Amino acid sequence: MSTLPLAAQALADDGYLVLPAFAEPHAHLDKAFLAERVDNPTGDLLGAIGAMDQARPSITLADTVQRAERAAILLSTNGCTAIRTHVDLTVRAGLMSVQALIEVRDRLRAIVDIQVTALCAWPSVGPEGANQRTLLRDAIAMGIDVVGGCPHLESDPIAANDNFLAMAAEAGLPIDLHTDETLNPSICALEDLAERVIATGFPLGVTASHCVSLSLQPVHRQQEIAEKVAAAGINVIALPHTNLFLQGRDSPVATPRAVTAVRALQLAGVNVAAGADNLQDPFNPVGRGDPLETASLMIMAAHALPAAALEMVSGAARRTMGLGVNMDYVAIRASTIREAIAFGPADRVVVRNGSILETERSRNRV
Repeated sequence: MSTLPLAAQALADDGYLVLPAFAEPHAHLDKAFLAERVDNPTGDLLGAIGAMDQARPSITLADTVQRAERAAILLSTNGCTAIRTHVDLTVRAGLMSVQALIEVRDRLRAIVDIQVTALCAWPSVGPEGANQRTLLRDAIAMGIDVVGGCPHLESDPIAANDNFLAMAAEAGLPIDLHTDETLNPSICALEDLAERVIATGFPLGVTASHCVSLSLQPVHRQQEIAEKVAAAGINVIALPHTNLFLQGRDSPVATPRAVTAVRALQLAGVNVAAGADNLQDPFNPVGRGDPLETASLMIMAAHALPAAALEMVSGAARRTMGLGVNMDYVAIRASTIREAIAFGPADRVVVRNGSILETERSRNRV
């Protein structure tokens, strides 16, 4: 007997491939669709960060709401019913992006669950980081869902790990850190993060996004670090779109793939999800807002098999976000998982809480 809700079973009977709905565990909706307005001539991470900083005066609250809402609806139409978005929290921009994404989160509750993560800029530690810490506390008071930051860009990544864990614990919120987004093998704050979580017993959910430099470690170190990450219960998110674009430009010979050590992490028992990260902005000028595109990149760049790649953008992504079992599905006009990932068919119907979600595609379905 089918366990699908009636709406999903009817779609299966009509020849659709019915799958658990997708989740986007790592987006930057506040930056989406800025590629035509904000150039990144160097094409690397610091170039993108600098370009965004220069563009700040031209980015308004209304503009951010409009672009973020457009991106969230695109993701929803493609089969996502949950999104975790990081939003910039800088002294220059203040709380504008947080305000914008809280508005979008609340406005779109009926079609997608959005988790707002405050991406605290640096420095956030020491006396020079006092303003950033104040901003983060203000964002927490506004109602963000997750605490975030970039320890690998701080002068002291270890102190930053400690700071973010302490502030998240005080707020009673999970944590999702941009971790080791670099191909410099000497930077590996992921191991310290795992050791701190184990030592403190931080109970609220920990995610490390990117973890690129782990792929540059010797095999025995990958295994050691992966086992610590597993023991700490840390989720890891691979982000192939942006990392493949930004990383490796200094290595024109045998250019690294710039994706974390997925196999070592999974063998150790780590929950590994995959996300799209940036969507048509200075960090990634392309992207379709489609988790099947992410799954395809994980097949090619991380040697995942189709079913495993799909799991990274559905079940594993939902576990990363702390979400349980639901009645959300996506019906795709395809025969197999491999075919769905390969073709990325536009003919999709989203089932949300057991009912067909009204979208332009579903209205036009024959």
